[in-house]
Amino acid sequence: MTMDIKAQNLYSELQSLATQAQSITPEANPIQGGSSGQNFADMLSSAIGKVNSMQLHSKSQAMAFELGDPNLSLAEVMIAKEKAGIAFEATVQVRNKVLEAYKEIINMPV
Repeated sequence: MTMDIKAQNLYSELQSLATQAQSITPEANPIQGGSSGQNFADMLSSAIGKVNSMQLHSKSQAMAFELGDPNLSLAEVMIAKEKAGIAFEATVQVRNKVLEAYKEIINMPV
Protein backbone atom coordinates (compact mmCIF):
# COMPACT_ATOMS: atom_id res chain seq x y z
CA MET A 1 0.00 0.00 0.00
CA THR A 2 1.50 3.36 -1.03
CA MET A 3 1.05 6.55 0.90
CA ASP A 4 -0.27 9.34 -1.30
CA ILE A 5 0.25 12.53 0.69
CA LYS A 6 -0.78 14.89 -2.14
CA ALA A 7 1.79 17.57 -1.45
CA GLN A 8 0.46 19.69 -4.30
CA ASN A 9 -2.95 19.98 -2.61
CA LEU A 10 -1.33 20.98 0.67
CA TYR A 11 0.88 23.52 -1.10
CA SER A 12 -2.07 25.08 -2.95
CA GLU A 13 -4.05 25.27 0.30
CA LEU A 14 -1.15 27.09 2.01
CA GLN A 15 -0.88 29.49 -0.94
CA SER A 16 -4.61 30.18 -0.69
CA LEU A 17 -4.30 30.96 3.02
CA ALA A 18 -1.33 33.24 2.37
CA THR A 19 -3.30 35.13 -0.29
CA GLN A 20 -6.21 35.54 2.09
CA ALA A 21 -3.89 36.85 4.81
CA GLN A 22 -2.35 39.40 2.43
CA SER A 23 -5.74 40.66 1.29
CA ILE A 24 -6.81 41.61 4.83
CA THR A 25 -6.82 45.39 5.12
CA PRO A 26 -8.04 47.49 8.04
CA GLU A 27 -11.37 49.17 7.35
CA ALA A 28 -10.76 52.17 9.60
CA ASN A 29 -7.80 54.08 10.93
CA PRO A 30 -7.46 53.35 14.67
CA ILE A 31 -6.12 56.87 15.27
CA GLN A 32 -9.39 58.28 13.97
CA GLY A 33 -11.35 56.19 16.45
CA GLY A 34 -12.41 53.49 14.00
CA SER A 35 -13.56 50.02 14.83
CA SER A 36 -10.34 48.22 13.89
CA GLY A 37 -9.98 47.00 17.49
CA GLN A 38 -13.26 45.15 17.13
CA ASN A 39 -12.20 43.85 13.71
CA PHE A 40 -8.99 42.51 15.24
CA ALA A 41 -10.93 40.86 18.05
CA ASP A 42 -13.29 39.25 15.54
CA MET A 43 -10.39 38.09 13.39
CA LEU A 44 -8.56 36.66 16.40
CA SER A 45 -11.68 34.92 17.67
CA SER A 46 -12.30 33.44 14.23
CA ALA A 47 -8.71 32.22 13.95
CA ILE A 48 -8.86 30.57 17.38
CA GLY A 49 -12.14 28.94 16.42
CA LYS A 50 -10.59 27.55 13.24
CA VAL A 51 -7.61 26.17 15.16
CA ASN A 52 -9.98 24.55 17.64
CA SER A 53 -12.06 22.98 14.87
CA MET A 54 -8.88 21.66 13.22
CA GLN A 55 -7.84 20.05 16.49
CA LEU A 56 -11.29 18.53 17.04
CA HIS A 57 -11.32 17.21 13.46
CA SER A 58 -7.87 15.71 13.92
CA LYS A 59 -8.94 14.04 17.15
CA SER A 60 -12.10 12.62 15.61
CA GLN A 61 -10.16 11.29 12.61
CA ALA A 62 -7.62 9.63 14.90
CA MET A 63 -10.37 8.03 16.94
CA ALA A 64 -12.17 6.81 13.82
CA PHE A 65 -8.92 5.36 12.48
CA GLU A 66 -8.25 3.60 15.78
CA LEU A 67 -11.73 2.11 15.67
CA GLY A 68 -10.99 0.68 12.21
CA ASP A 69 -12.73 3.06 9.79
CA PRO A 70 -11.85 1.66 6.34
CA ASN A 71 -12.32 5.07 4.68
CA LEU A 72 -9.35 6.64 6.49
CA SER A 73 -5.70 6.03 5.82
CA LEU A 74 -2.92 6.59 8.29
CA ALA A 75 -1.51 9.31 6.02
CA GLU A 76 -4.77 11.29 6.16
CA VAL A 77 -4.88 11.05 9.94
CA MET A 78 -1.25 12.13 10.29
CA ILE A 79 -1.69 15.06 7.89
CA ALA A 80 -4.74 16.28 9.84
CA LYS A 81 -2.74 15.95 13.07
CA GLU A 82 0.21 17.89 11.66
CA LYS A 83 -2.03 20.64 10.25
CA ALA A 84 -3.66 21.04 13.67
CA GLY A 85 -0.26 21.09 15.37
CA ILE A 86 1.14 23.70 12.99
CA ALA A 87 -1.97 25.86 13.39
CA PHE A 88 -1.67 25.63 17.19
CA GLU A 89 2.03 26.55 17.11
CA ALA A 90 1.26 29.54 14.88
CA THR A 91 -1.43 30.63 17.32
CA VAL A 92 1.01 30.41 20.22
CA GLN A 93 3.54 32.50 18.29
CA VAL A 94 0.91 35.16 17.53
CA ARG A 95 -0.06 35.21 21.20
CA ASN A 96 3.58 35.68 22.19
CA LYS A 97 4.00 38.58 19.75
CA VAL A 98 0.81 40.25 20.95
CA LEU A 99 1.94 39.96 24.58
CA GLU A 100 5.37 41.30 23.67
CA ALA A 101 3.79 44.30 21.91
CA TYR A 102 1.46 44.88 24.86
CA LYS A 103 4.40 44.91 27.29
CA GLU A 104 6.27 47.39 25.10
CA ILE A 105 3.25 49.68 24.94
CA ILE A 106 2.73 49.49 28.72
CA ASN A 107 6.38 50.37 29.35
CA MET A 108 6.34 53.41 27.04
CA PRO A 109 6.72 56.74 28.76
CA VAL A 110 3.67 58.97 28.43
